[in-house]
Amino acid sequence: MTAERLMPGSDDGHRPAGGSAARLAPAVAFRQFVVKLHGRCDLACDHCYVYTMADQRWRSRPRSMPVRVLDQTAHRIGEHARTHRLDRVDVILHGGEPLLAGTARIEQAVTEIRQAAAPVPVRMTVQTNGTRLDGPFLRLFDRLGIGVSVSLDGDRDAHDRHRLGPDGRGSHDRVTAGLGRLTTGYPHLFNGLLCTVDLRNDPLTTYRSLLAHRPPTVDFLLPHGTWSTPPPGRPPDPGRTPYAAWLVAVFDEWYHAPGPPVRIRLFDEIIQVLLGGTSRLAGVGTSPVAVAVVQTDGAIELDDTLGAAHADAARTGLHVARDPFDAALDLPAVRAQQAGRDGLCVTCRACDLGRVCGGGLRTHRYRAGNGFDNPSVYCADLYALIDHVRHTVRRDVAGLRAASR
Repeated sequence: MTAERLMPGSDDGHRPAGGSAARLAPAVAFRQFVVKLHGRCDLACDHCYVYTMADQRWRSRPRSMPVRVLDQTAHRIGEHARTHRLDRVDVILHGGEPLLAGTARIEQAVTEIRQAAAPVPVRMTVQTNGTRLDGPFLRLFDRLGIGVSVSLDGDRDAHDRHRLGPDGRGSHDRVTAGLGRLTTGYPHLFNGLLCTVDLRNDPLTTYRSLLAHRPPTVDFLLPHGTWSTPPPGRPPDPGRTPYAAWLVAVFDEWYHAPGPPVRIRLFDEIIQVLLGGTSRLAGVGTSPVAVAVVQTDGAIELDDTLGAAHADAARTGLHVARDPFDAALDLPAVRAQQAGRDGLCVTCRACDLGRVCGGGLRTHRYRAGNGFDNPSVYCADLYALIDHVRHTVRRDVAGLRAASR
């Protein structure tokens, strides 16, 4: 990795959309660190942004993060946390499939990062496909206080449509077996489920199958795509909003369900912003992005989903061996992500829902020729979904006000 850094005005697709206001946005310290503990996976999901999209640099990176790089990563996280006097940092052990690193390496990573960050507390989470959630891993996570998030796309048919092993066999049975061990023996560690939306799967069947695992949180993720490589089923006609229709069906059942609902972060954060609050979810609202990624070779990068746009979209040229995380805060790409509404394209700044949508996930704004200076490829769907939520919430708020008179 070279020491080259992105410069203002360079043709890297990261030019701040909002002009000088975006470039001069005050830097916000990173509070979340995604540590790529293992760079390979034991599944071969055909919708994975790491292995099947534009950025193929994983092929030349170490399979597992070397001990030296792990030491340097822990040191840099601690350095950043203390420099900015953070009250806490979040570290996500990620991959690939992080459980391929094994219990010993995971324990080493957690211990070193927490010791290096002291006295700043570190909340640790592992993001896993769930196929390896067995007794030894779960006992380790319990002892170290590591939260567990699992990727599950719904029932067997929905999940096994994409999440297959290298032999072509579905992984649903192994994932649900791991989830069963987690939810029955260690429910306090369960952070929630991540589900990638597929328009071919019935939305309510998918939602109800996820609820059967009693998750505290569900994240519905839109499949990654750009204007240059559109996501499946996203037509060029802005009058058609298939992803909004899918999500609205789930929203209506979730919103009107009796009793305390499971937390669906997409819906919760949209409502939060509609009511005047701020969002902590990437792709909703205009809060500054405060996430840094460390690859297995020690490269400091931006959100690695940007690899769905083009090969170097997440690249910064920084490395934990020589660069503090503060160096990334000076990059135009990071300033653009932290510029709020000023960092959005002209179309989004003029939109009546721009403050709520926030332009959607940055990855989905890319178009070859002008980088990320565009609305989301899901613009029509996001508008339709948020507008539906807005009208639903407004109606209920108006009813509450009328009843209180």
